[in-house]
Amino acid sequence: MKKMYYLLAVACAGFVLLATTHRSVEGKYGMGVGSPEIKSINSLSFGPEGVLFIGDSKSAMIFAVDTKDAAMNEKAANVDIKNIDQKLAALLGTEVQNITIQDIAVNPVSKSVYLAVQHSDGTPVLLKIDGDKITPVSTQNVAFSKIALNDAPAEDAKDQRGNSMRVAAISDLNYADGTVMVSGLSGHEFNSTFRRIPFPFTNKQDQASLEIYHAAHGKYETLSPIRTFTTAEISGKKYLVASYTCTPLVLFPMDELKAGQHVKGRTVAEMGSGNQPIDMVTLTKGGESYLMMANSNRPVFKVNYKSIEGYQGSLTTPVEKSFATAGVDFVSLPVTNVLHLAKLDDSRMVLLQRRSNGNLDLWTSSERYL
Repeated sequence: MKKMYYLLAVACAGFVLLATTHRSVEGKYGMGVGSPEIKSINSLSFGPEGVLFIGDSKSAMIFAVDTKDAAMNEKAANVDIKNIDQKLAALLGTEVQNITIQDIAVNPVSKSVYLAVQHSDGTPVLLKIDGDKITPVSTQNVAFSKIALNDAPAEDAKDQRGNSMRVAAISDLNYADGTVMVSGLSGHEFNSTFRRIPFPFTNKQDQASLEIYHAAHGKYETLSPIRTFTTAEISGKKYLVASYTCTPLVLFPMDELKAGQHVKGRTVAEMGSGNQPIDMVTLTKGGESYLMMANSNRPVFKVNYKSIEGYQGSLTTPVEKSFATAGVDFVSLPVTNVLHLAKLDDSRMVLLQRRSNGNLDLWTSSERYL
């Protein structure tokens, strides 16, 4: 079966991403044409004009790939693909149990959905969805650029539990205002790191170490990375809005996240331990903004940013009961087992959800969740 997988993958326009890198003369955004040697895909995010940023923890590298997918789509159609894992497995010539969907991202220009899939043998694959059509994305002879992360954990570095630290070199990434923002671990004493990398890439990257008070653990922490984040303007000031495992919600002032700084965040909520946040986005309706967050062991959370603005405190003492919540109020939506979500437009999300009947579906939310 593995042999069949490789043959079909190569036949599908070379979308298996392991390839020899070869670059020619620099073009748009400093890119050259070649075949990026992508070893893993942890996270996806779109930048300007159809440029897709790919976070590759295995090689501790950020790739920027020009997808040529830059035709404007003013009104995105709903996505509704049932049993998407079965369709992906069939396309790749393998079995469902051999693939994992690592991340999804929506191109804000074309509104096309992109998926990062990993085979059980470690091979990463990139796919694009238009309507009900799934197509492989070739990374052979494409315009791309890349940047290696400074101070990434060593390939053989282990945490206190014996887990690989390199896997968490990139836990999430986003693009805004000409900058690629990357959360993850470093090889330094204070491991939790936030990087700001100007795009087009140069040799510059700012790196700040992070510290938070984790009320569920009853202590200050620097070792665990942000799991998912977004940015928002709160009371006229720009913040990094981040969530960690177990599940504190923390604000970091963007103007403090500078090179060499050690920044203490303000913990504004504990949303219940025994849980890992997966993805978060900001949606709007009726002039109000909402933070939407998918979780491993909880439903999708909704937080009105007005609640965050109105909460002036900071959690600095332990929550008294296991799995209890504290701080900013939030709503648990009747949507469970969401494995990934991404922003489709101002008021809708694309969700990858394991349904109660066991099916894995990709679908679009409506405004009724806001």
